[in-house]
Amino acid sequence: QVQVVESGGTLVQPGGSLRLSCAASGNIFRDSAMGWYRQAPGKQRELVADISIGGSTNYVDSVKGRFTISRDNAKNTVYLQMNSLKPEDTAVYYCNLKYGVVGFWGQGTQVTVSS
Repeated sequence: QVQVVESGGTLVQPGGSLRLSCAASGNIFRDSAMGWYRQAPGKQRELVADISIGGSTNYVDSVKGRFTISRDNAKNTVYLQMNSLKPEDTAVYYCNLKYGVVGFWGQGTQVTVSS
């Protein structure tokens, strides 16, 4: 069974930066697409950014130019660098590993942007 574990969430002031990490167990990471999602209270979970096996990236419009997704296949880890954070970025951030048609989710990490 693949395990996906997020880390790095915390309280940060508006305008600040944060880097989230997501580590996956097993040996399928390099053959998997990875994505970061978030869910704010009372809202549906939304895709924030994803990165393909080949390294192509995609972002939701609200984070373009502020967030960067990257992957390190040697460490089985995907990152989300978040800059110029806004209060509306407050949410639980989830990592998703997609291997073919099978997806694995982490438990999430809380990011709170507030002064």
